[in-house]
Amino acid sequence: MQPSERIEAALEQAMAEAAGRTAPPLLAGALRYAVFPGGHRIRPQIVLAVARACGDRDAKGADAAATAIELLHCASLVHDDLPAFDNADLRRGKAAVHVAYGEPIAVLTGDALIVLAFETLAREFDQDSRKLARLTNIVAKAVGSPSGIVAGQAWESEAAVPLVDYQRAKTGALFVGATLAGAASAGVDPEPWRALGQAIGEAYQVADDLRDVLCDAEELGKPIGQDARRLRPNAAAQLGVGGAKARLSGLVDAAAAAIPPCPGAEELRTMIRAQTQGFFPKQLARVAA
Repeated sequence: MQPSERIEAALEQAMAEAAGRTAPPLLAGALRYAVFPGGHRIRPQIVLAVARACGDRDAKGADAAATAIELLHCASLVHDDLPAFDNADLRRGKAAVHVAYGEPIAVLTGDALIVLAFETLAREFDQDSRKLARLTNIVAKAVGSPSGIVAGQAWESEAAVPLVDYQRAKTGALFVGATLAGAASAGVDPEPWRALGQAIGEAYQVADDLRDVLCDAEELGKPIGQDARRLRPNAAAQLGVGGAKARLSGLVDAAAAAIPPCPGAEELRTMIRAQTQGFFPKQLARVAA
């Protein structure tokens, strides 16, 4: 199966019980609505790509790790869009979960997706306690405090928001989790893969900052101008569009250079360059660095 097919099949399998016959109908519908159809599935694609580069010794384990990372990403989107946070009505080109199903169900949907992520890991690695502990720790640190995506969201409630700390937690942490989880699921030391996740995560955030400035809501499938309205740090605002473009190009190079020695290094380097080049908004072609 192609990586995209593996990801969708694994997500369907995880969802089968959580949104099954015995689940409350509104919650079941909201869970599926939050996960399908997905976006580009960039984070789980990275999990599988790293696992493949490391030899893909445990394909089902890699699928479980990729599923957990994507479920947590989907949960973060549901919670980010809530009126208490971004109050965004649009996500992935359709109504946000709280608009479609109501705020209480949206809160519970995000909570259920978080639990399902860890349940997915527990189910797959129940016979391998050492790998389960390692992956649980990786994923938990990517989503919790002090430097996971929960902390990233919390920075938005502070009077002063340091750009680097904010972006590393809000966006970068889950990309780091993806590269570490891919390596760990393949049974290799995950730590050398941290720098790759950091570079990809920062590149994605800079690109997202540029899209927030350059694109329209229809193109993005979500509201634009959120950073300016909410006085959040934004690389394009701080560096200028040209400066942010140059920073993005440098981060793409840094990601390619950060891949540790492994059997599939060249294939992964090609994939990472192709993936990160897709971060560049097409409007940047008209902007001088």
